[in-house]
Amino acid sequence: MIDFHCHLDLMKDRTRTVRELEAAQVYVLSVTTVPRAFPKTSRLVEKDGRIRTALGYHPQLIGERPNELPLFERMLGETRYVGEVGLDGGKDFESSKEAQAKIFGRILSFCRNDGSKIISIHSRHAADAVLDKIEEHPGCGIPVLHWFTGNRSELERAIKLGCWFSVGAPMLRSAKGKAAVSLMPRERVLTETDAPFATNDILSSLSKATRGLSDIWRMDTVQAKSTLKSNLARLVV
Repeated sequence: MIDFHCHLDLMKDRTRTVRELEAAQVYVLSVTTVPRAFPKTSRLVEKDGRIRTALGYHPQLIGERPNELPLFERMLGETRYVGEVGLDGGKDFESSKEAQAKIFGRILSFCRNDGSKIISIHSRHAADAVLDKIEEHPGCGIPVLHWFTGNRSELERAIKLGCWFSVGAPMLRSAKGKAAVSLMPRERVLTETDAPFATNDILSSLSKATRGLSDIWRMDTVQAKSTLKSNLARLVV
């Protein structure tokens, strides 16, 4: 199984969660919300195991923590994975809109200097703005849109830009979510949980997501798991 977006450092029992995921041989992208969380979160797991840690700067936290970009830049060379980063267009974060845009643009610029980064991106109420930034920074790496909820035209634009998508069980409960996932290129889809925000049971949530995808893709769960594993292998090669 694959969880390409969860917050291991925010789980209630981090050590136990890591042990369970390792025992189940789950491939995990453990995202962080601020640069200062990256070193400690990295130490939760083995360096070369199935769990990888991403360096993040969550747009919802930029308003209260606007000065961590230099730290982000200094640590970027320590990982291939970036996340959670992006933009949030919600009303609660209107005051930080300009700062979000500036910081996200700078992050993509840093990533462009490397070119090999895999970037887990938050785009709540800001799909077009996120895609604008990706378009402005060609060669920044591989964008993976986490829990993408944009409209059809935004989705089609994201596909044309080469974006990947991480999809969780909650997204597959609604007709709108299922319709969106059915349009995503299946060779660019991975599962996620967004734990602990969307669930506290990672393994169960991943199983539900895989079954949901198997229904949409009209294949059995064994085939769906094989497709997802092939996708991951191609992404991280």
